[in-house]
Amino acid sequence: MEIYGLGIVALCMFVGSFIGMGLGNLLGISGNVGGVGFAMLMLILVTNHFEKKGKPFSKRTSNGILLLSSLYIPIVVAMSARQNVVAAFEGGAVAFLSGGVATIGALLLVPLITKLTIKENNE
Repeated sequence: MEIYGLGIVALCMFVGSFIGMGLGNLLGISGNVGGVGFAMLMLILVTNHFEKKGKPFSKRTSNGILLLSSLYIPIVVAMSARQNVVAAFEGGAVAFLSGGVATIGALLLVPLITKLTIKENNE
């Protein structure tokens, strides 16, 4: 059922937010540090785990996950539109460095992920 997919995403989001808040408290920041990223990473790991065990999600469960992924991009765009970039940069170089490192790191991972995907598709 589609609700299972929504439940899996919700569980990953809950745990990811918990980790992000804990990391924020650990760093002395009163906010969520990477909670959505932890949640998405957890969703990928859970999905891969079940696929490797030979028990992938059913089509209907996957549809529930796809529903939220379809909503995710407009939500991220809306969240980005609310960001005060000037205030973030006035806060110090940490915002600039963290954004730059994350962007460059993601760009450097694209060839590696592409090679892994090509190997899996050829097998």
